[in-house]
Amino acid sequence: MPSEPTTKILTTPADGTKIGPTYEYDDEQKAKMKELREYAGSIMLPESDSYYLWELRWLDKPDTIPRYMRAAKWNLADGKKRIKGTLEWRRQFKPELIPPDEIKIEDESGKILIDGFDKDGRPIIYMRPGRQNTETSPRQLRHLVWCLERAKDLMPPGQESLVIIVDYKSTTLRTNPSISVASKVLTILQQHYVETLGRAIVVRLPMLLNFFYKGISPFLDPVTRDKMRFNPDLLELVPASQLEAEFGGEHNFLFNHEDYWKQIIDTCGIAPDGTRVKENLGPSTTTNVDVETLSPEKSATEPEFPSRRESEDSMASKHDHAATTDLSLQPQPQTAHA
Repeated sequence: MPSEPTTKILTTPADGTKIGPTYEYDDEQKAKMKELREYAGSIMLPESDSYYLWELRWLDKPDTIPRYMRAAKWNLADGKKRIKGTLEWRRQFKPELIPPDEIKIEDESGKILIDGFDKDGRPIIYMRPGRQNTETSPRQLRHLVWCLERAKDLMPPGQESLVIIVDYKSTTLRTNPSISVASKVLTILQQHYVETLGRAIVVRLPMLLNFFYKGISPFLDPVTRDKMRFNPDLLELVPASQLEAEFGGEHNFLFNHEDYWKQIIDTCGIAPDGTRVKENLGPSTTTNVDVETLSPEKSATEPEFPSRRESEDSMASKHDHAATTDLSLQPQPQTAHA
């Protein structure tokens, strides 16, 4: 039985959820992860760069190095190639620093929203191409990445992946993304959010759009293809209390953009410039969720990070100090190398 209509999204898993999947690593795997982290450290930006702290933050998240080694199937050379490519992409895209107002218009129709968790505690991203409200542009990809980052913010401790449910209700040839756009989305997911897609679920796909999945098939790697499901029984994958009512669940969610927008911004602690109001601000995991943290262990709290302005001012201060000091006594910034 659906609940009373609500504009409140669900930002914690259902009571009793056991976070999964979990991973254990042997000594050889741990040694490879250590070597990959050392390699990544050797090609980091110099400390004088205003993005340095954010790059360090991403590298030191407990899931980053394990995900890249698993994606590389424990081939260290491949792991190095993958993480180097993502570091270069992140420096250009700066996914964790997208100002909300930059992509707010893309969010107004509810074509992509985050609400609820599956039975393994993965946050759910709903995509509704039928609600497309803008013309094709790089901003659409920026919006998608912003949503991926918010879903990662909402992951309970120990969770590394998310679920995407693509609902094709009311989708037409005009509103459906082109194969070109879809290939770019897949590139970002498969190359720069490795091991982040837990499940990809497609529902209510009209016969008219069957060609679309044939068209993107060449861009799907085998791992992504194996995670796709068409029209499954969603209640086998998502607790009824966490599934939106229109898909057979009990969560009778009504989209109101201003309400939704405020909840996402406040829960994830996003500042107007895209930085964080407070680094350790975020959704808490309820005590009745069974959390099994992954190795390496995650600390109880993470350090606070400066706003974009504070970071730039700090770097400028360091530069001014260095200008009046004997440079031969100062540690030199690291340079990137292959």
